Amino acid sequence: MAVTIHPTAIVDAGAQIGDGCRIWHWVHICAEARIGTACSFGQNVFVGNDVIIGNNVKIQNNVSVYDAVRLEDDVFCGPSMVFTNVYNPRSSITRKNEYRPTQVGRGATLGANCTIVCGCTIGEHAFIGAGAVVNRDVPAYALMVGVPAKRRGWMCSCGIQLHGTGEVSCTCGTSYQIDDANCRLL
Repeated sequence: MAVTIHPTAIVDAGAQIGDGCRIWHWVHICAEARIGTACSFGQNVFVGNDVIIGNNVKIQNNVSVYDAVRLEDDVFCGPSMVFTNVYNPRSSITRKNEYRPTQVGRGATLGANCTIVCGCTIGEHAFIGAGAVVNRDVPAYALMVGVPAKRRGWMCSCGIQLHGTGEVSCTCGTSYQIDDANCRLL
């Protein structure tokens, strides 16, 4: 399947872009970026050189995916959400050798206007609420909201909030084992 690239987009020579990707208005993808299949990049998205993006990733308008960010398959990045890559930036001090890696697990949702501070790992199918600020690792299936983000529950891989502890089934039929600190697929 062909890659669709809007005429205003800039895709630097050398960028690896998988089949079926859609690259919309004013997007810039740098030369060393590696992008899987069937991804979508909304208006005004920037993708740095040292970035790996899996398959079926949706990046909405006004998102910059900076160096040292890794997005696994099926990640959703909401409009204007933010990644960082330097923990303590100063204009007068170059810290490109201090980038902290950020890993976002398969199927995670990063809500509109949330911020992911560099060095964090977001577990698979985690759900980061709109406007949340994540400054520490997030377990799989966690629902995180607030500033700083705190866990307020658990989410099914289908995107429905789970309730209860012990063995819990979602309305979609998927079952989980939930306790105070973990949620795991059965």
